[in-house]
Amino acid sequence: METYFKEAIELDKKDKLSHFKNHFVNDEQVIYFDGNSLGKLPKKTIEVTTDLVQNQWGNRLIRSWNENWMDLSFKLSKKIASLVGAQPDEIFIGDSTSLNLYKLVFAALKANKDKFEVVSDSLNFPTDLYVLQGMIENHFNKHTLKLLNTKDGLTIDNDTLQNTISAKTALITLSYVTYKSSFKYNMKQVNELAHKNNSFIIWDLSHATGAVPVKLNESNADMAVGCTYKYLNGGPGSPAFLYVKKELQQQLLNPIWSWFSHKKPFDFDLNYKASNSIQKFGIGTPSILSLAAIEPGLDILLDAGISNLRAKSVQQSTFLLELIENELLPLGFTIASPIEAELRGSHISIQHAEGYRINRAMIAPKDDSKIIIPDFRPPNNIRLGIAPLYNSFTELCETIERIKNIVLTKEYENFGLEKLEVT
Repeated sequence: METYFKEAIELDKKDKLSHFKNHFVNDEQVIYFDGNSLGKLPKKTIEVTTDLVQNQWGNRLIRSWNENWMDLSFKLSKKIASLVGAQPDEIFIGDSTSLNLYKLVFAALKANKDKFEVVSDSLNFPTDLYVLQGMIENHFNKHTLKLLNTKDGLTIDNDTLQNTISAKTALITLSYVTYKSSFKYNMKQVNELAHKNNSFIIWDLSHATGAVPVKLNESNADMAVGCTYKYLNGGPGSPAFLYVKKELQQQLLNPIWSWFSHKKPFDFDLNYKASNSIQKFGIGTPSILSLAAIEPGLDILLDAGISNLRAKSVQQSTFLLELIENELLPLGFTIASPIEAELRGSHISIQHAEGYRINRAMIAPKDDSKIIIPDFRPPNNIRLGIAPLYNSFTELCETIERIKNIVLTKEYENFGLEKLEVT
């Protein structure tokens, strides 16, 4: 490991993004590789939310709706649009990822009413599949859900896509970067296949936005959803976003008719009239406290530049894979992410028969070792989420050395098999 540590130190010295770590709240005794699940707290967010609570809410009260809050969602839409390669008037911020997916799935199936197949894959985030299953069960019971099956447990190959998506397909919904293996689709290629068959496509960008360049307009994507609490560092439960291509906005209808999707909500008309803009996909009053907390994280990402972040992410994940191959594979680990950089996002999954207990030992050391926080996904995956804004190359070495020590000393045996509620 000594050679790797020396290399890591040199790489950290050359890292032009290293100073961005100072924008976050950090604990020197904690190494955090779970930014793909919950991003770190930007220091600026503390200032922003304190002002919002004490001044905007506390002093200005309801006047703040006109002074600060009514335009906040559109203000942030411009910034998210820059990160996902879209126009500001194609992005709506609000609600949860699942609720936004529900709205778009319903709209797509309603519009493409003469087709009855919905396609997703076995690598998709389970809650996305739950939304599809519930939609078919409750609203579109003539439809069927077809799942693309992975042949290697990590990826979906082109033949599987070509053989499954057809003229019968009404809708395809996939995660751009899959949550477990980090497999990254070729978005442009899949969009072309969808449109060749006159099918709509919805992308889940939750494990991509803020770590991987997303080019919705350039790739001609129809729709997308995503969260803001992972690589965007928006905070736990922060509002999600959705994207609808400009050309589709009049054709697609929000199934939930509500106040903030109305054309003129403050006319208090008793008859519903949908907004003509992307706001038609809104529902209720914006969650201002959590909405405002998104902006500092977005500003940091835009300052760093998504192409710069991706370059560092690829460099770090490649370095990490080399460490794993040489230090952990001999100890019974396997790599559960694509080796090719163009096929993966910004997290690396490794597998071990004792994956869960190793994960617990990393988080709760029995000695004065640093706390290292990854996350666990069943049955035996340890996910190491690289957030290039605040993770260093040296931290990668420290993490692999710590995992190696846990296995060699069997420190994981100090922990039971019963799983915590959140893993």
